[in-house]
Amino acid sequence: MMTISATTTTYGLYFAAALAEIAGCFAFWVWLKLDKSAWWSVPGVASLIVFAWLLTRIDSDFAGRTYAAYGGIYITSSLFWLWAVEGQRPDRWDSIGALICIVGVGLIIFGPRGN
Repeated sequence: MMTISATTTTYGLYFAAALAEIAGCFAFWVWLKLDKSAWWSVPGVASLIVFAWLLTRIDSDFAGRTYAAYGGIYITSSLFWLWAVEGQRPDRWDSIGALICIVGVGLIIFGPRGN
């Protein structure tokens, strides 16, 4: 069983990784979809490197389980980005979907393992 400190660290790393990935991908979005300078790719690549590094800091025996749990965090974080950065408030279906994902993350991280 994870301690509160370990749980806080795990979720913190997941959310930091999500922020790094979303920022990195958004930099490419700005360059390629909004016709801004190709220089946007430089911080984008750096941010994606930070994202990958952060995921390796999560205490887990299996990469696949780490990535699966991360998926739910990414979805939720993307909706916060939608609201905070792009100015579009998520609707109730976005919120319900994110809640379902977070429940799934909890099952993946904390579910009993039968080994």
